[in-house]
Amino acid sequence: MGLHGFYRAMDFYELIRNRESIRDYDPAKPVDEATLNRILEAGRLAPSAANRQPWRFLVISSQEMLEKVRPCYSRSWFQDAPHILVVVGDVNESWVRESDGYNSIETDLTIAIDHMILAAEYEGVATCWIAAYDPVILRKALSLKDNERIFSITPLGYPKKGFVKKHSKQRKSLNEIVRIL
Repeated sequence: MGLHGFYRAMDFYELIRNRESIRDYDPAKPVDEATLNRILEAGRLAPSAANRQPWRFLVISSQEMLEKVRPCYSRSWFQDAPHILVVVGDVNESWVRESDGYNSIETDLTIAIDHMILAAEYEGVATCWIAAYDPVILRKALSLKDNERIFSITPLGYPKKGFVKKHSKQRKSLNEIVRIL
């Protein structure tokens, strides 16, 4: 039996097709610990260059820390999210290619947060990949060291009651982006 028999492939592709960035969170409905742990486990299992796993996953949930972190992104919907996930990487722990000095930290963190965003979608937890945060505010709020990097963050929470997904992804066709050589 091939791999297809072991996985529910269509469910996975449906999940990818239906995943959207959500900008409408219910502040009164936090994500339970078991669900958060399953989402975080997806990030823990993500591949990284040379299996260095140079990451830490910070789940901001306390009111005190949310108040320190929320100013890094001023959108009102971000202020409503009951949790904020920040993926931090240590550039001293990540793999570096000898030939040109390329450091894999951004790639490693991107894969980890993408795994967690897809796991959140599977769990019915809303996310929105954010790169437009203010890094100075965020670094100070989290007391990060000089060697620690953040490449994106996401709120975690449930959409407000009555929220309906748009399902309107606009993407280039495969013919526009693929070359088979």
